[in-house]
Amino acid sequence: MKKLPTILSLMSLAVLIGAWPAAAQTDLEAKAMSLRPDPQNPVGENMDVPPAWKVRLDTPDPDVVIGAEESSDIRFMTMTPGWHITTGPRAILYHPASTARGNFTARAGVHLFPPGDRNEAYGLFFGGKNLEEANLQYVYFLVRRSGEFLIKRRQGEETEVLHEWTANEAINPYGAETEGTVHNALSIEAGADEVLFMVNDVEVARMPRSGIDVEGVVGLRVNHALNVHVDDFAVELDD
Repeated sequence: MKKLPTILSLMSLAVLIGAWPAAAQTDLEAKAMSLRPDPQNPVGENMDVPPAWKVRLDTPDPDVVIGAEESSDIRFMTMTPGWHITTGPRAILYHPASTARGNFTARAGVHLFPPGDRNEAYGLFFGGKNLEEANLQYVYFLVRRSGEFLIKRRQGEETEVLHEWTANEAINPYGAETEGTVHNALSIEAGADEVLFMVNDVEVARMPRSGIDVEGVVGLRVNHALNVHVDDFAVELDD
């Protein structure tokens, strides 16, 4: 299984693209595309923390352990196909090369394992910027076991609700009769004028693109004490 080459930071990549000729720019953009994670052939060894991925807690805490061991506070590992995640504190998880610009589709397929009595949420974020800084920003699109979805924006420590928790029959709930897991496929389709939010190929909301900063890093968000398996994650640009 091939190991992922060292990834240029987004800032370094932007500087290089701005300074190089058009042909070199095309080569760099193609390389950045090739470095995006492939859920069907994840890089690194099975059961290891995925190389190059980053984890950002909502509340930074240097004592939180992130790893593949059962004792980790956030357990995050490659498990073909995809990745397995169990959380203590809530967090975003992302690969820096998974960036979106222009018109694009971002998607994630997530299996939710027994959540107990918790109604915690999981899903996608997009428009990520400054993700390692205090002034980070992103928009997130989540579902939870009760069959509801939420769209929210984060800027620094402030959050803003863009669409309140809303039930939708397209979302597979985790109920008393559920055996094992439930699976929900979330996607975001950013067009020239609107952004569509889909669950299991059904539109659950749409918003004017002018009101959302959609370009930037795309990743996963998993809230408190959840056990999930991500079997699909991709960003497709409509060039």
